[in-house]
This record gives sequence, C-alpha cells and structure tokens, in this order.
Amino acid sequence: MRVLRSLEVLKLGVVNYLDALKLQEKLVLDRKCHRICDTLLSLQHPPTYTVGKRQTVHNLLIPQSELEQIGAELHYTQRGGDITFHGPHQAILYPIISLRDMGIGARNYVEKMERTMIEMAAQYGVKACPGQTGETGVWVGERKIGAIGVRISNGITSHGLAFNIDPDLTYFRHIVPCGIADKEVTSLRRETYSVLPAEEIIQEQLVSCFARIFGYDKLIWKEDASIVTDGTE
Repeated sequence: MRVLRSLEVLKLGVVNYLDALKLQEKLVLDRKCHRICDTLLSLQHPPTYTVGKRQTVHNLLIPQSELEQIGAELHYTQRGGDITFHGPHQAILYPIISLRDMGIGARNYVEKMERTMIEMAAQYGVKACPGQTGETGVWVGERKIGAIGVRISNGITSHGLAFNIDPDLTYFRHIVPCGIADKEVTSLRRETYSVLPAEEIIQEQLVSCFARIFGYDKLIWKEDASIVTDGTE
C-alpha cells in the first residue's frame, strides 16, 4: 500500500530576499533532521537581482552603484544557474523537499520543475517548453517565461523556480537573463488572451501543479506571516 505524502505550503506574500534565504536555510536544516515534512514556500520578492554560485556578475549590465536608483537589490547565492531577476507580480516557489525520500535525482527534479511551469502556462492556453541545450528554464518560443535555479544539499532542495505572471519586464534589460543573450523575457500576461484572475489564485494554481507533478496527496496550507520573522531570528 502506497504511503500518502503531504506537502506543507507556506503562503508568505511579498518577502525580502534575505529574509526568505534565512528561512530556507533554517527549513533545510529542519528537514535534514526530520523535524518537518516536505515544505514549499510560495511568495514574491521586491525587485532583486540574484547571482548563482558561479558568480557571473558580469551579466549585470549596469554598475552596481546604479541599482538603488532603479529600486533594486543585488544578492549573491549558492544556487545553480546564472543571474536572474525577482520582483512583484512574479510567482516564486522554494521547495524544501527530500529527493532521497522521493527517490529521484537532480536532473529528474529540474525536469519536474519545468513541467510545473509548463502545465501552469497551459491552463491559460500558452504553449511553453523546456529550453534547448544550455538554455535553462521554460520558454514560449524564443521568449523565457520561467526561470529555475536550485541548490541540493544532502538530498534536500532549496531555492527553486520563478514564473512570470506580469512583472515589470524592463528590469530584465539590465541583465543577460540566466546568461543567455539575444533572447527575450516574457510573462503570462503577454502571452495569453485569457483574462487573468487575482495573482493569489495563480500562485495557488502553480502550487497545485507542483503538488500534482511531484505526487503529493495532501496540501497543508499556512498563511502566518510571523513564520518569516520566527525563521530568521
């Protein structure tokens, strides 16, 4: 008989990047020690550029001194992938899950993350697909709609995916998104003829896609904003 699998979902709203990073670090440790079950953070960030562990900051196309003028921050991380942008109206999922318990490897994990965003786009009539070799994330033709950057430590994941609902795409002009030049960035708003519901609903739909693809039977939703504060002390 198959054991039913539960996923705890923390709906956190708009969270400062460093606060979310500290919360992830705490949850990863808790998951390694089996103090918590698989957990998914669903949130958005203020305007933020992040650089992966390869530190490809050369793909930031404006001086760091000008970031404050455009209302953005820059942070270095230990995730995989190149430079990317996070901001309002972009749905972000950070899974803190055990790949060992799930019995899948890193490649399969990333493929399932891609499928999560592809299924999300399909709900609004948008045909998305994985990138070509060397092109991370999810694409609509030559336009990127979703980014992936993950970290796996002792089989526990952190960081995750960012799906563009309707962010200010001008922020992407200041970087070479994910290190891939001469390609556009797009959003669900730009690609669909459908009338979009509230962003909270879209984020919940994205969570549901994730849960279905990763085989979770039960979602446990939590919306307590104090989780962020408690997790960063």
